[in-house]
Amino acid sequence: MTTTALLGFAGLCLLLAITPGPDTFLVLRYSLSGVRPGVAAAIGSGLGSVAWAAAVALGLSAFLQNSASAFVTVKVAGGLYLLYLGLVGFRSRQPTGPVAESAAPKVGPALRSGLFSCALNPKVGLFFLAVVPQFLPAHAVGFHMIMLLGVIDGVVAVIWLVVVAVGAARAVLWLRKPRVTRTLDLTSSLMLAVLGAITLLTVL
Repeated sequence: MTTTALLGFAGLCLLLAITPGPDTFLVLRYSLSGVRPGVAAAIGSGLGSVAWAAAVALGLSAFLQNSASAFVTVKVAGGLYLLYLGLVGFRSRQPTGPVAESAAPKVGPALRSGLFSCALNPKVGLFFLAVVPQFLPAHAVGFHMIMLLGVIDGVVAVIWLVVVAVGAARAVLWLRKPRVTRTLDLTSSLMLAVLGAITLLTVL
């Protein structure tokens, strides 16, 4: 596989990463409580992407594409999970800043949320199934090459989401305005809930 092809794939992954989606809003919500939870959510999302690459390499994504019921099941599970995250965000809103540092979410739950959010999004698997072959020569289509592209996608996603996490956390620390951070927290939670609801509506 040529360097040009790898760079082209990385560029496409970057374009997709900067498009706001569930992972972006999830990272943003965790980042409002600090850099570490936001970065953990970003890493979890990257791991979810790599997991989908492995699923594609093992043929699972092809099964989801050919089985309408399996695809709908995964999609409903993902929609319910996004809706759950959004509702949890509404219920657990806390004033941010120095007075609420002890209430900041831990790294573990943030990492798991990022992982499950991506792993329960079948569109990621279909992306690998549809796009990855376009960057692989016929003689190089195999588990290791697909995983290589999966790692590239995961790394690119993590880098971008870490930028989002750091930027959001620093903005909160710089502004030091609880009203602003509560509004951002509410907005990100609302977007997660809306994305989850839309996902569920599309399968009805």
